[in-house]
Amino acid sequence: METAENYKIPKDTRIGHVHLKVADIQHSLDFYCGLLGFEITTTYGTDAAFISAGGYHHHIGLNTWYSKNTKPAPINAPGLFHTAILYPTRKDLAIIFQRLQEANYPLTGASDHGVSEALYLEDPDKNGVELYWDRPKNQWPKNPDGTLEMFTKPLDLNDLLKELKQ
Repeated sequence: METAENYKIPKDTRIGHVHLKVADIQHSLDFYCGLLGFEITTTYGTDAAFISAGGYHHHIGLNTWYSKNTKPAPINAPGLFHTAILYPTRKDLAIIFQRLQEANYPLTGASDHGVSEALYLEDPDKNGVELYWDRPKNQWPKNPDGTLEMFTKPLDLNDLLKELKQ
């Protein structure tokens, strides 16, 4: 029997969705659906929308219940650092990167973490967004003791774009 001291969350547990407070539903839909390509699954009047990749009931909830027409939260206050959106392949990450470039949407960063490659940006409410893909697990770098060797190095964006030619 599991006790409080030795409980571990089940290994197949995953994060189902994130729900964001936003100032303006339409601005958020323009970003998440219009730019990133999510699809609206349902709305609750004009104060909430639920969006998805691939028909799931929702990966992201957006609402203005407490935040309508307000300013973004201060960067140095507690809260969500970023929402990480996992793309299935490196080519998919290259496609969204090209789409961001074509829209002149600014990145706040681009990193190679060894286990993954990531693009960083902000949504209209200054919520951090990470767009990334994971390298296959057998390619993850390891320390001599077998633990993961994660790091943050600049991502070679020109090399990423080469995926589009394959």
